[in-house]
Amino acid sequence: MADTKREIERKYESDDAALPDLTRVRGVASVRDRGVTHLDATYHDTADLRLAASSVTLRRRTGGADAGWHLKFPVAPGVRDEIRAPLSDTLPDELAALIRSRVRDRDVRPVVRLRSDRDVRHLLDDQDRLLAEVSVDTVHAERLTGEGGEARWTEIEVELADDGDPDFLDKVEKRLRKAGVRPSASASKLARALAETDPESESASESSAHEGAPGTPPATAPEAAPRHKHRPRPDGTPVTAGDHVLAYVRAQHDALVELDPAVRQDVPDAVHRMRVATRRLRSTFRSFRSVLDRTVTDPVSADLKWLATELGADRDQEVLAERLTQALGRLPADQVNGPVAERLAAWSEARHHGAHHQLLAVLDSRRHLRLLDSLDALLADPPLRKKAAARPDKVLAKAVAKDFGKLSRLVEHALELPPGTERDTALHEARKKTKRTRYAAETAAPALGGPAEEAVRDMKALQGLLGDHQDSVMARRTLRELAAVAHAAGESDFTYGVLHAGEAHRARVAEEALPEAWRSISREFPF
Repeated sequence: MADTKREIERKYESDDAALPDLTRVRGVASVRDRGVTHLDATYHDTADLRLAASSVTLRRRTGGADAGWHLKFPVAPGVRDEIRAPLSDTLPDELAALIRSRVRDRDVRPVVRLRSDRDVRHLLDDQDRLLAEVSVDTVHAERLTGEGGEARWTEIEVELADDGDPDFLDKVEKRLRKAGVRPSASASKLARALAETDPESESASESSAHEGAPGTPPATAPEAAPRHKHRPRPDGTPVTAGDHVLAYVRAQHDALVELDPAVRQDVPDAVHRMRVATRRLRSTFRSFRSVLDRTVTDPVSADLKWLATELGADRDQEVLAERLTQALGRLPADQVNGPVAERLAAWSEARHHGAHHQLLAVLDSRRHLRLLDSLDALLADPPLRKKAAARPDKVLAKAVAKDFGKLSRLVEHALELPPGTERDTALHEARKKTKRTRYAAETAAPALGGPAEEAVRDMKALQGLLGDHQDSVMARRTLRELAAVAHAAGESDFTYGVLHAGEAHRARVAEEALPEAWRSISREFPF
């Protein structure tokens, strides 16, 4: 069974391997010598170094107190989540699953071997508590692919103790800098090993060193001549309408890839964030058909719709369970009859377990992996139309305005209907169009600035209002189902009725607030 540890550390290099007196660091009462440990780590990756390209490292290490398999994902500069599995001859299945969105069906093989002599010291406070671990690592790197190559260096590593204050690392760094120690030019030992053992991989290793920008995908699609010229500025700043649309598409693609491990590990909100990424992609393809050729994007959109539906089974249940649990918690004790909380918890757990199991199968499916490959190919060879080369202001603004026009017709139609099922359906359709308009404005915001940002805020407010109404519709449906089950089991269904009435009231409040909210938004909408 794998476990996860948040790792906060900094790396340094010096012309002199000796450490300065670290008792002069504020808060350090003593420095305890822990001796020298011999570590032997083999790093694994695909032939085209897909993991290294996204600052992910996978290694099998012996020696030390944590021998085993280690998989590290970047969180922020100097911060990584390390997932550990017991030592074995082959890559554990649970770790293989966590890198699948990045490696797809490529083989993972040994690429670099690092043997290190680690001289360890513990920095302790006046109560003998660990503040940080400082090590001087003498490293021998050996490349295991191609013609091979070797490199040697010495580095200093400072790792914060579990639950330690990150500011303490600043104090240690201040002392190290005074002694002539400088921050390492490489974000990891692997990045340095790749750079120094094979000159041809220098550019790849440099990109992997940018740990502050996790998830940058490698070029995974077959090489092909681009259909249209697509040349943002050298620093990557978008210039044309096509640049801006592709930048938004790339960000959502990266989110799909990066969130995959979190969804598999059942991290809270991960499913929701992945689902939003699929919706943003699909909406972008629909809103900007004047920029991207729909003959290419329509098949991808169909797969994105399928993925969003699969993600929705888990996410919708999660939202409903949280909503109903909170509503139940607000009821006075004399309005709670029977084991309502227990039945709600059992329903939630059963639904979640089944949905999560199905979702894992979806993420491992051939269709999902093909979808990721298709997005890679689309970004590598964008299907740009003529307007993609135009200035972004007119093209992007026109797309936002067009989506808002469609939204206006849906809202006006819904407001003309009497309360009931037909109006509920119309409001739900308006909610979906609100999201699409919001995502179009998000795409345009870097180019159009204030007006697009205002549009995003308006759509978020409207989305919240319509979302609360739709959640109430779904909650009432679920409460009727739970009440029927409770009644059949001989339990009181009174409390379910009370909750149902509360949800009906919340829906009325949302419907009553909508006309004024819509008048304000439609009167001042910037496009």
